[in-house]
Amino acid sequence: MTSTYQKQAVIHRMVMEDHLCPYGLKSKDLLERKGFNVKDHHLKTREETDAFQRKHGVETTHQIWINDKRIGGYDALREYFGEKIKDDETSYKPVIAIFAISFLIALAISWKTYETVLTVRAIEWFISIVMCFLAVQKLQDIESFSTMFLNYDLLARKWVRYGYLYPFGEALAGILMISGALVWLSSPIALFIGTVGAISVLKAVYVDKRELKCACVGGNSKVPLGFVSLTENLMMIAMGIWMWLK
Repeated sequence: MTSTYQKQAVIHRMVMEDHLCPYGLKSKDLLERKGFNVKDHHLKTREETDAFQRKHGVETTHQIWINDKRIGGYDALREYFGEKIKDDETSYKPVIAIFAISFLIALAISWKTYETVLTVRAIEWFISIVMCFLAVQKLQDIESFSTMFLNYDLLARKWVRYGYLYPFGEALAGILMISGALVWLSSPIALFIGTVGAISVLKAVYVDKRELKCACVGGNSKVPLGFVSLTENLMMIAMGIWMWLK
């Protein structure tokens, strides 16, 4: 049985009128969830914070002690408890979230409209909504996206401005396809950008064998270029052809 002494922790964190250290609060919450009795010391001024850092020879606050041993900040605390630390490793979480939420939204719209989820329109809405969400990811930081896009897109390398136009075209095509309006405009846009994108990915990954990050979910993506980006482009090609034939 763990003794009371063994479950004691001390945290010093900034709690000022104009600033509350978010990681300090997360550390306090983590310690409490692990069953620790936390002695929570607030650093209420910049002067008090600077004096604390000088005294303990640290450059950042917050700081945590367990059993009189300094652990450090939030990442160090997570590591102390054997939890995974966020790093630059590959992550498909943004893609999974986008596809899953898009799928559920499409089913919800289909149920509301037709009182069933088993409709062709649900598939159309799913792909169209995915396109919109992916476009939003790119538009959050279009400068970073366009820079990463230049690593592999063949048209963007010839005409740099295409990297800035791409997410707007993707969003426009997705929105129009959700409504089923202006097919004469949405289909060619989706078909064009999807085809150029698919060819670019195939060349970069499967011909040139390059290891790159995919710009499909924005300029800070940790998703490797390959299957995900190719899937995005093939979906746009399929929708462009399908909506036109329909």
